[in-house]
Amino acid sequence: MEYVNYLIIAVLLYFVIKRFLPTKGVNNISTTELKAELNDKSKQFVDVRTPGEFKGNHIKGFKNIPLQQLAQKADKELSKDKEVVVICQSGMRSGQASKILKNMGYKVTNVRGGMSAWS
Repeated sequence: MEYVNYLIIAVLLYFVIKRFLPTKGVNNISTTELKAELNDKSKQFVDVRTPGEFKGNHIKGFKNIPLQQLAQKADKELSKDKEVVVICQSGMRSGQASKILKNMGYKVTNVRGGMSAWS
């Protein structure tokens, strides 16, 4: 019985840790590095926050595609020929978005720290 408890704890820890680790094949940049890339026409910029958050404050050049709608809208609104740079408020949702887009075949860069780190 004790063995089963340890196994359950181990499985739960695995999923928690896996959720917070960076996705393999996804580039991560700081907001300082983002500033140097904003004029790069070979990249597309996506903010995955809610429309209300986006309306309140966003970076010029970013398109708002909320995380909940990303899987349905990506192929209609994004090109697989261009790298996708993803941002959110703190970096958590953009990390999830990066994983979704990577699995859909996009080249993805996640902005660490999100809008909270943007100045």
